[in-house]
Amino acid sequence: MPSLLFDPLPVFAIPVKGRDSGFPVRRIFCVGRNYAAHAAEMGGEVDREAPWYFTKSVAHAVISGAEVPFPAGTDNYHHEMELAFGIGAEVKDATEVEAASAIFGYGCALDMTRRDRQQDGKDNRRPWSLGKDVENSAVFARMTPAAVFGGPASQRIHLEVDGEVRQDASLAEMVWSPVELVMHLSKFYTLVPGDVVMTGTPAGVGAVQAGQEITGGIDGLDPIGLTLLSS
Repeated sequence: MPSLLFDPLPVFAIPVKGRDSGFPVRRIFCVGRNYAAHAAEMGGEVDREAPWYFTKSVAHAVISGAEVPFPAGTDNYHHEMELAFGIGAEVKDATEVEAASAIFGYGCALDMTRRDRQQDGKDNRRPWSLGKDVENSAVFARMTPAAVFGGPASQRIHLEVDGEVRQDASLAEMVWSPVELVMHLSKFYTLVPGDVVMTGTPAGVGAVQAGQEITGGIDGLDPIGLTLLSS
């Protein structure tokens, strides 16, 4: 193997509750329109035939508590509070049992979005990368092992901006459960340890400004936070 021209980026790892070792992230898959009320507020509908996805770069991931610059190129930067889960075993064309067994752990996450750039993509039938794959836009709190969390049911999911509640819903509102997502996604990709899935956001998304603090949580999981600085 030839020598490298420059040092590669360090491995991004999510801290794990009760473990000294972190969860090294390989890929980030994001689920679109997994809450009917959020789909409606965005002028769309959920696809109940099958889930669909977009991706975020691991290079754009940060850990909860980060203070990051407000991104360039947007006048409409939105918060999206989500449940994320990590894959801990290789699966392809997973059965329900295999999918459940492949989920290593769960955690709170933020999918920050340049909404104006995303809308540009929608309006012009172009990719959403400028809207979704944004620096510092994939935020992860400490992950809790699945055996400890027990899996999503009707836990509350919520988000606040400067202490004001913006999103407040239940995980029971998800159209596609994590197990169903693994079963479907593994038909198209061989999922391996280190893959992360962000499961979509409930209704109540909205714009944030430089200087504001975003906090959120899901019952039974570590809370999440992000501070936006002036760019």
